[in-house]
Amino acid sequence: METAQSQLTQPVLELRKVGKAFQSGRLFAPRKVVVAAEDVSFGVRPGECVALVGESGSGKSTLARMILRLEEPDRGQILLHGEDVLETERRGASLSYRSRVQMVFQDPFGSLNPMHKVAYVLERPLLRHGRIDSQSLRSHSLKLLDTVGLRPAQDFIDRRPYELSGGQRQRVAIARALAVEPEILVADEPTSMLDVSIRMGVLQLLADLKKTRKLALLLITHDLASARFLADRVLVLFRGRVVEAGASDDVILDPKHPYTQALLSAIADPDGGRRLQSTVQGSPETEVTTANTGCPFAGRCADVHEVCYREDPRARRAGAQEVRCHLYPEAGA
Repeated sequence: METAQSQLTQPVLELRKVGKAFQSGRLFAPRKVVVAAEDVSFGVRPGECVALVGESGSGKSTLARMILRLEEPDRGQILLHGEDVLETERRGASLSYRSRVQMVFQDPFGSLNPMHKVAYVLERPLLRHGRIDSQSLRSHSLKLLDTVGLRPAQDFIDRRPYELSGGQRQRVAIARALAVEPEILVADEPTSMLDVSIRMGVLQLLADLKKTRKLALLLITHDLASARFLADRVLVLFRGRVVEAGASDDVILDPKHPYTQALLSAIADPDGGRRLQSTVQGSPETEVTTANTGCPFAGRCADVHEVCYREDPRARRAGAQEVRCHLYPEAGA
């Protein structure tokens, strides 16, 4: 029989060997298969933040859309508290699932209807999910605004989105997601469209929610600095594959995969110290795109070997991380 402590360590949400591919191509041109997710597996536990990091086109947003049931995976499992929702909810996500898995979108300008006041934005999910009676709507909405740092809440509840700053809009969007008391929050680049001066405030808010509410967080970002601040673990994605995974400090301070090193080389060092030398060469067009022809990163890697073009590397240990790269020996090899 499981103890309460063991239940806390179990993932709220877990992906097992999730795969997704799209076909692309113009009229009368050969179609190409674009791999958005290739055997992606990870879990997010209560009070934990996992960051999915990678450049544009790496598959981060597609994974988020599959978790939210806006896209269906070609294969694999998506488990909520151990239950495969792809099997139990074949016709799409139920209202219960949507209340337990919420999202904060990248664009705080486009995610809120400019015609509606903040009160309407917060009251609608409360009513739709039957969280509270109509007499308590306003007082509960005020509490939500206070929770996300919009104080005094009375000054914000009757405003429309265009009367708010970008940071205030994003806090309203977070309050809307919290209204239905989710167990996991998917944050898709939540600070990328905000001024640098207010990004830290939103990240600190998410960190506080993770700690005080034991909220599971999945952070989608290209910014390794934000990932290090907020995330407990980092998964680096390249062309739909997790090429490196580990504790955030391990991945960011001691990156093993050449692609992770390249991402870090693009971060400015505020202390003026030595930056990593990027090992990336060529362009995305030089990457391997055909299945089973080798490592997808081989065409852009400066430390490439013949085996890299022949075999797609399996995951293996490299220091404290798990990495998919032929530069590191497989266990028992």
